[in-house]
Amino acid sequence: MMSGAEAHAGRQGSARSWTKVLATYRQPDQIRSLFEIIVTVLPFIAFWATAAVCVAHGSLWGLCFTVPAAGFLVRLFILQHDCGHGALFMRRGLNDWIGRLLGVFTLTPYDYWRRSHAVHHASVGNLDRRGIGDVDTLTVAEYRALSPWARARYRLYRHPLVMFGLGPAWLFVCQYRVPLGFMRAGAQPWISTLSTNLAIALPIAVLIWLIGFVPFLMVQVPITLMAATAGVWLFYVQHQFEETHWTEQEDWDFQKSALHGSSHYDLPRPLRWLSGNIGIHHVHHLAARIPFYRLPEVLRDYPELKQVGRITFLESFKCVRLVLWDEGDKCLISFRAERSARGALPA
Repeated sequence: MMSGAEAHAGRQGSARSWTKVLATYRQPDQIRSLFEIIVTVLPFIAFWATAAVCVAHGSLWGLCFTVPAAGFLVRLFILQHDCGHGALFMRRGLNDWIGRLLGVFTLTPYDYWRRSHAVHHASVGNLDRRGIGDVDTLTVAEYRALSPWARARYRLYRHPLVMFGLGPAWLFVCQYRVPLGFMRAGAQPWISTLSTNLAIALPIAVLIWLIGFVPFLMVQVPITLMAATAGVWLFYVQHQFEETHWTEQEDWDFQKSALHGSSHYDLPRPLRWLSGNIGIHHVHHLAARIPFYRLPEVLRDYPELKQVGRITFLESFKCVRLVLWDEGDKCLISFRAERSARGALPA
């Protein structure tokens, strides 16, 4: 049980105090964790198999089943994500091996991903440590210092069709096949990616033998692309919102950046379930070892956290235009706002 002093400190809203208070929620229920895995893996396999059988027998209506399959694939990634934080089970080894197995479903090399994701958590909101495990974001000053060609490349990178279309496909189909960013980090990233590639290739070969090459692609490709896009969208909204928090290294504080640099993406209940409560992202960054199914407990016990960085489903679409960090106003702005501000500068 938490002491009255701890509860009072937490309710005062201090980011540092929240870390201590939230530590009481880190204990996983291992039976619950196993149950969550089962109710995610089995429906995913069932939807995938139903779509494959239908398509293999000439019924393209079976492709409708790829939509729920993609939703459950997103949830599989959240389970893998929790394993990477050591949150699902008490034993680290069990978390790691289940995470590696789930990585075969999600096309994600677990150990390589876990390493880059740890960098993201350790540097969230730090302007001097951008570039690994997050969405590339320039400051207004950095953008204005670029050549016209470099500006065009950045604008293309931040275009929605690239960010949520080509980008997710590249990330999960291509980038995760080679340990980009950790080429000189020793053998582990290579072992992780190559062993995952091999583990992915074996079931793919069996499935192609069973249903054929074209039906396999017709089922797997849309599932992968839809899940990848949804996953990148979730990650994007969790940090790329107008009132997010960024600061330089000398002023950077982990707890403050975790609480105010991550959003509370308040999704409708079905989407909240499929996304494994990952929208309660500010709490997750404050205490990454809280199992995803215990995050709603935190909001129930501390309702004041519900409004911190809160974004609704409809409001989240406005985040797409936020592409540059304005160091003066301490907020993300659009290219249009940057042009207006530049035009207002004295000659």
